[in-house]
This record gives sequence, C-alpha cells and structure tokens, in this order.
Amino acid sequence: MTHHDELRLLPWVSPEGRPCFLSADDSSGYLSRLADNTEAVQLGMGADLLKSASEVLSDSASTTSDLMALAGALTSALRDVLRVAESRGHRLSPVAGAVHSNDEDGPRLPAAAFG
Repeated sequence: MTHHDELRLLPWVSPEGRPCFLSADDSSGYLSRLADNTEAVQLGMGADLLKSASEVLSDSASTTSDLMALAGALTSALRDVLRVAESRGHRLSPVAGAVHSNDEDGPRLPAAAFG
C-alpha cells in the first residue's frame, strides 16, 4: 500500500526519457490500474522475449543482425523489468524483524524469517 507522501515510479518515462511518478492515496485509481496493467504487459513481453532469445541463440543460422536485434530487444525489456522491480520494491511494506546493516546492501532478515 502506498502512503500519501510516497511517489510511485510508473512503468513508463516522459518524452524526454525521464522517470514518471504518481502521487495517489488510492491504489485503485485509473492511473494506478493503468500502471499495474502496463507492468503486467511489460513482464509478459519480457518472458516471451526470453523464450525467443533462447531460440535465436540456439539457431546456428542466426546472423549478426539477428543477434544485434535480439540484444536491443533484451536491453529494452531488461530496462522495463528493472523499472517494475524498483517500483514494486519501493511499495513493499517493511518486513517485521528486518535488520538494516550499515553498508548499503539493504535489509537483512533473521534466519527465523525463513521458517
């Protein structure tokens, strides 16, 4: 759940290539639902591209042009997936019992958190 003072990173960028953010108390609003749907489409396209990538890479007849096109598509898909992961990570509620270390690796969970 997003708090009123937090901004949601949206799964698209501005025409200038800058990140877009949404400030909303209600995660069921039109833009929130559009962002959720866009994220789902981006993740699905990434999964489909991964299957295609395996086929291109295993095909000995693939040309340099095929590989360059694949690299471009994979780069774009990875950018989208990382944006989705960042956005969703910021919206996760803090895990009870998480211990933050002094280095910047993020929270550390106690062994009990894993059952």
